Amino acid sequence: MNRLIGVGMAAAAVCALAALEQVSGVRAGGPPPGIGDGEYRVLAPIESGNLLLFPVVKENGKTPGATPFLTLDEGIKSGQVEVTEAGRVQGLVRPRPGSDLVARSPMGGDQVNTLVLVNNSSRPLILLAGEIVTGGKQDRVIAKDRIVPAGSDPIDLSVFCIEPGRWTESSAQFGATGKSAAQSFMVQPAVRQQAMVAKDQQGVWNSVHGSIAQMEMAAPTPGLGRAGDGTGGSRPLNTTSYAKAMQDSLVSAKVDEAAAPVMSSREQVLAKLRQEQAVGVVVAVRGEIVWADLFADTELLSRYWTKLVRSYAAESLTEGETHAAPTVADAQQFLDAPNGGTETSEGEVGVYRFSELKAGRTDTFVLESLLPGAGYKVHVSRVELRGEYRRMRPQLAPPY
Repeated sequence: MNRLIGVGMAAAAVCALAALEQVSGVRAGGPPPGIGDGEYRVLAPIESGNLLLFPVVKENGKTPGATPFLTLDEGIKSGQVEVTEAGRVQGLVRPRPGSDLVARSPMGGDQVNTLVLVNNSSRPLILLAGEIVTGGKQDRVIAKDRIVPAGSDPIDLSVFCIEPGRWTESSAQFGATGKSAAQSFMVQPAVRQQAMVAKDQQGVWNSVHGSIAQMEMAAPTPGLGRAGDGTGGSRPLNTTSYAKAMQDSLVSAKVDEAAAPVMSSREQVLAKLRQEQAVGVVVAVRGEIVWADLFADTELLSRYWTKLVRSYAAESLTEGETHAAPTVADAQQFLDAPNGGTETSEGEVGVYRFSELKAGRTDTFVLESLLPGAGYKVHVSRVELRGEYRRMRPQLAPPY
């Protein structure tokens, strides 16, 4: 808590940092590169039930080498990264003027859509949209990718609530989702889409509610069977928390079962990915391509591997129409779809830029490091728009 106590001296620095964070369209380092430029190549998929994971490699095989970043889980578990409610750091964080994400709570200075984070480590911290922090007055999910410099002052961290039924403190600080790396997870693609594309708290809540209902159907109590199959009904999870639902023993077991072909031989799979120098995956659920996550190098992918795979596996448990399995060519076409269209970006000068590119039936999110000696794409997400978001772009012709 050493950095959270120095309120007076740090306030001015945080206000200045907040001003930098609000800069839109940061152009330091040139325009943000997309992913539809032949930079990546798709390999044959790994099959896991309703899930297909297509490894992705850099076409030229070049990666930036060892990346310097600390992950959120690593930082929280080591105590080098602290997250707390906004009201616990009076004067350090002010609401973002005009932001439609900041929903003030009815209690004190804490805010539903804002947390305070400090990086006490000697390494820059990477945060990914969809990562969960549990505790405080509600569990929250990170709203967008960003980089937090080493030894930073407290920052205003935009989040969404994924536990609408609670506004009482369960702990002063926030924690990671899993007690071990094997149990870690982030929100599944359906919830990530609501946070990243819609940027709407009610949409996130609706998606969380729907996901929990699907978990109840997918993991019934032994002896009850699955609702609708003549052997019983679904088992209520009795929680509004996405994290608590995923931590339920039967749900967790079902997620692990869905991911078993990938996770049971995790080290062998990671060894193969390293051998191929894979930097990411294209994800298909029930035959429909829904997502891609790409990283700067194989090592960074491997550090997020369990969280990502378990989130994809959770998505594969949901009910939905089954399509014919996509081919490598289909996955390649998904990555090669044009990046042209509407572009917005924000960030911190000299630290990072986070860009969103809307084109066709996809949204692409690019996190670039602008740190000295580390100017490259750190993480790229490509989202296949589904549901109402696809209908919002009716002029588009298939496939993308």
